[in-house]
Amino acid sequence: MSEQIYLSVVIPAYNEEHRIGKSLVELDQYLSKQSYIYEILVINDGAKDRTVDVVREAMKTVKNLRLIDNKENHGKGYVVRQGMLEAKGKYRLFSDADSSVSIEQIEKFWPYFEQGYDVVIGSIEVAGAKIEEHAAWYRRFVGHWAKLLIRMLAIWEIHDTQRGFKCFTAKAAQDVFLRQTITRWGFDIEILVIAKEHRYKIKEVPVVWINPGESKVGASAYISTLKELLQIKWNLIKGKYR
Repeated sequence: MSEQIYLSVVIPAYNEEHRIGKSLVELDQYLSKQSYIYEILVINDGAKDRTVDVVREAMKTVKNLRLIDNKENHGKGYVVRQGMLEAKGKYRLFSDADSSVSIEQIEKFWPYFEQGYDVVIGSIEVAGAKIEEHAAWYRRFVGHWAKLLIRMLAIWEIHDTQRGFKCFTAKAAQDVFLRQTITRWGFDIEILVIAKEHRYKIKEVPVVWINPGESKVGASAYISTLKELLQIKWNLIKGKYR
């Protein structure tokens, strides 16, 4: 791929053997029809199952697919950072392995990049979003109050920091992810805070979100994210991101 890559799709993967194969097929079906050059990067986060085997098998049929195989688990934030810095695209999207936000929704993002935005993110908390929720009711309840706390402590302008469907220009990706320090669940908050601190224009776009109810986010993840949120707030106070 000597020509300029237009879009890089980065997929963090940890124990995704049952979902990532289908997601890669869906990516291939959509991207292979586009007029631009693209790449798909799967970043293995030390999976204990057959995730790597499934991806290697998919490489036989899915075009422009690459695998970065970390043998140890470092956290979602770590592997997203790794992938976004390794990516070569003019635009760099990271998306969850379960395709809870389908790839064709990237089409909603292009007009905002043309208007000069540097970071465009999917959201279920702005007008026009649609939600198909199969998880336990308490997760939505906790999530609602968690989002409010995140806005109050870190970045008020963004209503939904946690959707796994965020796209950056190449320059914004390099500037932001090189400064990222959080390697686990709270990284989504931090990268948006860093982007804001460096005056990158951020646009929140409504998406259709389908949650199959098989999330790996448990109670411990909420506690961990709270701790990381407080660390981000302290970093802001200390001016670390500047």
